[in-house]
Amino acid sequence: MAKFIFVTGGVVSGLGKGITSASLGMLMKVRGFRTTNIKIDPYLNYDAGTMNPYQHGEVFVLDDGGEVDLDLGNYERFLDTSLSFDHNITTGKVYSVVIEKERKGEYLGATVQVIPHVTNEIKERIRRIARDYDVVIIEIGGTVGDIESMPFLEAARQMQLEEGRENVAFVHVTYVPKLRVVGEQKTKPTQHSVKELRSLGIQPDAIVARSEEPLEESARLKISLFTNVPDEAVISAYDVEDTYEVPLMLEKEGLARYLTKRLGLPEKKPELNAWSEMVEAYKNLKDTVEIAIVGKYVKLSDSYLSIKEALKHSSVANGVKVKIRWIEAEELERHGIKLLEGVDGVIVPGGFGARGTEGKMMAVRYARENDIPFLGICFGFQLTVVEFARNVLGMEGAHSTEIDPHTSYPVVDLMPEQRDLDRLGGTMRLGAYPVRIKPNTLARGLYGREIVYERHRHRWEVNPEYIERFEKAGLVFSGIAGDDERRMEILELPENSYFIATQFHPEFKSRPMNPAPVFRGLVKAAKEKKYGS
Repeated sequence: MAKFIFVTGGVVSGLGKGITSASLGMLMKVRGFRTTNIKIDPYLNYDAGTMNPYQHGEVFVLDDGGEVDLDLGNYERFLDTSLSFDHNITTGKVYSVVIEKERKGEYLGATVQVIPHVTNEIKERIRRIARDYDVVIIEIGGTVGDIESMPFLEAARQMQLEEGRENVAFVHVTYVPKLRVVGEQKTKPTQHSVKELRSLGIQPDAIVARSEEPLEESARLKISLFTNVPDEAVISAYDVEDTYEVPLMLEKEGLARYLTKRLGLPEKKPELNAWSEMVEAYKNLKDTVEIAIVGKYVKLSDSYLSIKEALKHSSVANGVKVKIRWIEAEELERHGIKLLEGVDGVIVPGGFGARGTEGKMMAVRYARENDIPFLGICFGFQLTVVEFARNVLGMEGAHSTEIDPHTSYPVVDLMPEQRDLDRLGGTMRLGAYPVRIKPNTLARGLYGREIVYERHRHRWEVNPEYIERFEKAGLVFSGIAGDDERRMEILELPENSYFIATQFHPEFKSRPMNPAPVFRGLVKAAKEKKYGS
């Protein structure tokens, strides 16, 4: 029988519930329990696919094609696992199913209500995933008190009643501010947040107190007293240099040990040596390289969270710390390539729409002509093709038909099956597809095998009619789709020291102990450029 741990948030949003949930999942997994994480997003969107990254950070793509919240990326990285679209529950998903059942008459004429019909659907989704696991950690997005979260909190309350208190625990993440004027940590916001939670019928079993500095003992005792939580279960989660330190901090504070005891699970010694060594290795890196990320959402770095993490993983693998130079593509258009001077590597990531495309191509050209280690991803791959067509093949005005439907040289175009779609959500080439890598290429050397499965999120493709002309000019398409040979997947320029671009998103499968090969190669090339091989 599965044990359920619900993670809720209070006081303010953005406290790190996702990292807390991912860390807790990892701490349960290293104790030998079959563990998984679920993310509940209370928004009405069916999925995260049509949401602007400025509103919600990056859209993370799963193997099965699910477009989900970035927290699922944290879960996959911390647990070293692959999740499914069912691991992300949204209000849109729940209500669409409830309405569909009502239309089919499955409720036998009943008045369809939030309780029991919506809450039953939520509980059924959680239990369906739980069948294969010992421990399921469910993060409820938003902040306690939000109207959107109410049905999910009610479903969680009901689950404790139905599954038994010994099988369901609640962890509440709150904020403990320290006012400069007074000079002490204030617990009143936490008290009010727990009061709000208790008014909904939920008594937290543990409180994770987020603060800039370690929780003072007086604050811990006060929180314990006023929230009816044992002081050993009031966990200090203070700011750390790197998110990968959080599991080690929570383990030291005893959160997983307490919850294991609370849920009647056998206490097992966690295997954290490899993780600890990875964290220490990253913290002790001395040499640095600077890699530019030229994008259109750089004002919110969470828009490229998985890229940041893949660079971090590659830092450890190469023994050099990556410093990121964030460059807004439109700023590059305005101020010129001087913004790129001195970088050791360039990444042009994905994105949709015309804004910033010329700036991204300026970055591609700068890297290509100056032999700067380069990685293009998704739209960055497509714009690399466009830049090559314009500046090497002399195809003036060449473009993607996404940006210029009337271009004379449609070197990037829609596949015929995509042309008549009138819906944006879930209609792209999404999820993991096979990529066949040609022998004797940079890509084959990086991956070390012929067939790899990588995650996609795009509609437009390199136009097959132009492939021969590109290859005659020296561009090598070293990866081709394993399920459709019309689709180009990887390109590279053999004459450059490191110049590669991928139609897929390699960052989504990068892990702390196993970096994405093209990122690892980029950081290695940047290190060699700066320090010599």
